[in-house]
Amino acid sequence: MSIVFEDPHSAPVSSAALGQMAALCWRLRKGRVEVLMVTSRETGRWVIPKGWPMEGLTAEAAAAREAWEEAGVIGRISAEPLGRFVYDKVLRDRSIRSCCVTVYPLRTEEMKSRWPERKERRRKWFAAPEAAGLVQEQGLSELFETLAADPGLLAPVVRRKKG
Repeated sequence: MSIVFEDPHSAPVSSAALGQMAALCWRLRKGRVEVLMVTSRETGRWVIPKGWPMEGLTAEAAAAREAWEEAGVIGRISAEPLGRFVYDKVLRDRSIRSCCVTVYPLRTEEMKSRWPERKERRRKWFAAPEAAGLVQEQGLSELFETLAADPGLLAPVVRRKKG
């Protein structure tokens, strides 16, 4: 499986790739970036909230909705993506399609104890370097490592929060 982390402003991925969006729910603890991971419903592995486009919602609004449904998170999402990664998804008919996931940072403001998928998933905070070692998607792992090395990448979201 070939997975890459890409700059969101680089050349587009193949038009055959399915498009998804994800919310990277984050917070700062003692000057370190922590990310919220949830378990997938099918395999129980650690992932970030992600899903398909939703009619009537922008990509970042759809990502924020996924954060609510999958993790019970409410926060401030950036309209600017952090990046994207590509992975192979096994569809219901057992075919495999390439998916390009655009990742939007969401600064967590609240975590609810009751949310739509609470009976289907677990959620847990991890330091960004630890999260990098937990995910199967190489591109997502690289994104976590990049954030661990440079939390300033989240600065536009932090600035927007003030005011």
